[in-house]
Amino acid sequence: MEEKEIINEENKQEQVEESKVAEKENDVNAIPAKWYVLHTFSGYENVAKKNLETVVEKFNLQDRIFDIIIPIEDVVEEKKGKKVLVQRKSMPCYILVKMKYADDLWHNVTRARGITGFAGPKGRPLALTDEEVVKMKLEKIKVDVDVAVGDTVEVVDGPLSGMIGKVSAVNPDLGILTAVIEMFGRETSVELQFSQIRKANN
Repeated sequence: MEEKEIINEENKQEQVEESKVAEKENDVNAIPAKWYVLHTFSGYENVAKKNLETVVEKFNLQDRIFDIIIPIEDVVEEKKGKKVLVQRKSMPCYILVKMKYADDLWHNVTRARGITGFAGPKGRPLALTDEEVVKMKLEKIKVDVDVAVGDTVEVVDGPLSGMIGKVSAVNPDLGILTAVIEMFGRETSVELQFSQIRKANN
């Protein structure tokens, strides 16, 4: 009789543990995916990104951490007397991570080599607002633009604003297109988001 009671008690305990795990999983599923800013050591942005990707693989966090970005921007620089379009880090010492954050992720994220912590009040995680996400172009804005290969478009946003180009490829699923723009005396192919262009009047 006593042995049966012990077995029943163990079964109850297992059920409680399973219930807690299921409850935790449901809680995590209810967490919305948000963008967070992580601070890195100077010059360690690439190292931090790579190590955090390793953490995601090692601990099977693909359903919690979705995207890791080093913020970059296109800028026009003068090199050897010529103007060229180059990419540079727009937020040195920071990387951006889209994830379903809860306290259980704290150590996984902050212990990744190259990361010094979250950029928030007293180092606590603070998600970016929807306005900040749009302003930083972290999410592709769904814009329907009636453009086809051969059309002429005008760039209305970014370092190439005001320039005119001819469309050479269109990817409506991703909301991007490739246009050939005459820049600094030669033709250059550039990739643009639909939100960055408007169809020019031919």
